[in-house]
Amino acid sequence: MNPKRAFFDGHNDFLLRLMMSPAPREETWLGTSNKGHLDLLRMKESGFAGGLFAIFVPPVSDGPPPDFMKMMATPPYDVPLPPLMTHDIAQPSALTMAGLLHWMERTAPQDFRVCRSASDIRSAMAGDAIGGVMHLEGAEAIGPDLDALYLFYEMGLRSLGPVWSRPTIFGHGVPMKFPGSPDTGDGLTERGKDLIRLCNRLGILIDLSHMNEAGFDDVAALSKAPLVATHSNAFELSATPRNLTDRQLARIRDTEGMVGVNFATFYLREDGKSAPDMGWDPLLRHIDHLVEKVGEDHVGLGSDFDGCVVPDVIGDVTGVPDLFDALAAHGYDETLLAKIARDNWINCLDRCLAPQP
Repeated sequence: MNPKRAFFDGHNDFLLRLMMSPAPREETWLGTSNKGHLDLLRMKESGFAGGLFAIFVPPVSDGPPPDFMKMMATPPYDVPLPPLMTHDIAQPSALTMAGLLHWMERTAPQDFRVCRSASDIRSAMAGDAIGGVMHLEGAEAIGPDLDALYLFYEMGLRSLGPVWSRPTIFGHGVPMKFPGSPDTGDGLTERGKDLIRLCNRLGILIDLSHMNEAGFDDVAALSKAPLVATHSNAFELSATPRNLTDRQLARIRDTEGMVGVNFATFYLREDGKSAPDMGWDPLLRHIDHLVEKVGEDHVGLGSDFDGCVVPDVIGDVTGVPDLFDALAAHGYDETLLAKIARDNWINCLDRCLAPQP
């Protein structure tokens, strides 16, 4: 693995695809099916050195789930928020995906390791293995008494987003809407504030992606750790509630936090479309803006692979090296490329995974 091009990814939904795949799991994981955005074969080929692997429990509905991508293809749109999901519904799927992350390690122990610290990731990279960090996207599986957080922590959970784009007992997610503002209502509940404090004590990164503006501010006021949005872009360039305003970016900068740039076209495009027919310019503009507002030590990747429509110029994980080439042609030197590729994320995890008294 070329260390100049090895990269760490702040967010992917491969575990959900693995759980839902009709193909044999070995084919989906090891790469013989060649579907989706990720598999072990393509990760190794592309320089994927590690990432946050999301446990995401999709909305439950009586009929077929809504086609979010189709709805978001023709702005303006305002996708209805799914209803609140209780922990008894969320836990079985969340535990299945946590188990699959460990199964991936057992299936390919030379090539993949479940990591619980930045030093674990560095050790995996030194051994030419991929370092996978367990992330919970939406904390529904934790439950109101928070006891399950200790269990997930022991399983390797080191990153948690209190909400996805739906309400939880902890706070409120932003809608999939364009155009729209992240200022969409109330902030953290009292249980949500308790969750933030416990994450600090354990040393679990708190992900602000999908959280509304009031919730963001509540975390900023409560948390002793750096502020992190694992897969979000610049609101100034694409006016969706999922993106971060310059005010939010300044608060992240002031805490030496982190933003992972999201490859989802509907968070990149000025018109908000979930359409892949785009070149490098929108991605480069968002990265430029984030580097300007947050600082070159606090920007990385947060692809959202296997959870979104990505630009045709990327296609899947094997297109990420082409992004670095485009950034180099855009004027980014090797030192800055290394920071965006992996160094910023690993240094951020060093800061965020330290328990806070």
